[in-house]
Formats: sequence, C-alpha cells, structure tokens
Amino acid sequence: MQYVKSLVFNIKELFVKTFLIAATSFVVLALLFQLFFVFLEVSGRQEWATQISNEITHRIDGSFKNSPENIWYEAEDHIWVETVENQVKIGKLAGNRNLGFGVKNILEEYLQEAGYDLTQDAQYKLKVNIVYLDVLTTKTNISVFHKGEEEVVVRLQGILYKEGKKVKEVVVEESSSEISMSTLIVDEGGKFNQTSLSNALKKASDSLIKKLFGKK
Repeated sequence: MQYVKSLVFNIKELFVKTFLIAATSFVVLALLFQLFFVFLEVSGRQEWATQISNEITHRIDGSFKNSPENIWYEAEDHIWVETVENQVKIGKLAGNRNLGFGVKNILEEYLQEAGYDLTQDAQYKLKVNIVYLDVLTTKTNISVFHKGEEEVVVRLQGILYKEGKKVKEVVVEESSSEISMSTLIVDEGGKFNQTSLSNALKKASDSLIKKLFGKK
C-alpha cells in the first residue's frame, strides 16, 4: 500500500515538473521570438518580419484551411473535378457537347453543398464519364385509363485519384420520373430544361461521391 502511494506521488510530481518545464520553455521561446522580431524591425528588415508573419498566419489561421500547408487542412474535404466527359452512345444526348459541362456544374454544386472545398491543388482529383443518360418510358393501365411515365436514367462512372494515383473506380445509376416529358435539352450554358433530369443527376452525384469516399 505504501508502495502504491509512493508511486502515485512520484507520478504526480513528474507530471507537475513536466508541465512547469513545458510552460517555461513556451514562455522563453515566445520571448525569444518577440526579441527576434524587434531585432528585425530595429535592423531595418521589416520585409523579413512581414514575410515570416504572413507565413505563420498562412499555416495556423483557419481562414487558409484550403491550403495543404495549413494545420486545419483536411485532405478528404478537398477535391477537384478535373473532367466530365460525355460518353453516351445512344439517345437524344449522344454527342451533346454541352452535357459534360452541365453535369460538371451540378456535380460541383453538390460537392459544395455537401461541405467539400473545390481546390485545384487538392490531393483528390475526380474524373467522371457519363456512360448513359436517356429517357425510359413505361406504360401502366388502370381500368380504362392509360398512363405513360417517362423516367430519366443516368449512369455515371467516377474515377478517384489521390496525388496522381488511381485509388478507386465506381459506377452508379440513378433515375427520376416525371409524367409526359417529351424532350431532353441542354442549352449552351449547360442548363437542363427538365427538373427530373437535374434531380437524377443530383442523386447520381450523391451516390458517386459517397461510394468513392466510402460514406453511407
């Protein structure tokens, strides 16, 4: 029992000494750092002082968390969509040059809403291929009534790279329905004329990112 009490006392004493040494060292370093800046100001080297100050701020200020050098930077929260290519072979949107741009807009909008930062020098880079996008029509008969339901189906292939190396590849398929939708049109600005088409692409973007990053 006496041995245990002695051990506990020694541990507490060691902890207190360690804390005092750490606190003293921090104060001494802070004073030396301040004296160093005073020396730079007195010696006419204000540019050095400004440069060092900016460098420190850039590394510890949360306002610069998008930079990989910042201590608050989290790699998985940063991504860059490199390319979105239209590889649709059949249907009304096959070969549509504006489709890739439109899907890229929706994907980037989804990423920002989901809390990701779009950073060009991010470790994670994403390439997306639009494999399929068309309307499937299904007919249902209820008594004497006939109803045609058109369902927009989209299939995306996503390839995720980390620091230039391919880490994962997935394919997702989503759909969205709307009654009596007759055409699929993408204007020159990459805007879609149907709500159902945008909804299908947003759902596909959600599934794609969650599968690539292993999130439920």
